[in-house]
Amino acid sequence: MSATADTSGLGLSEKQRRILEHLREHADEQTYFKSRLIGEAVGLSAKEVGTNMPAIQGGDVELDVEKWGYSSSTTWMVTRAD
Repeated sequence: MSATADTSGLGLSEKQRRILEHLREHADEQTYFKSRLIGEAVGLSAKEVGTNMPAIQGGDVELDVEKWGYSSSTTWMVTRAD
């Protein structure tokens, strides 16, 4: 699936789709993502990112998303699902 793949059929909100698209676009070049930096990239607060990540974690999105750390901002480990 490409980084610009349609996410409308996944039952995600507009905010969740923006987060997912950002993660898909950068998952091949980066593994760890801070909520604060995701938020800056997609126009959301770090809290909004953290609130919306569980929907992405539980979805069939071809990414494995795991909460990783909490220093200065929650960090998420994102890898391509096998």
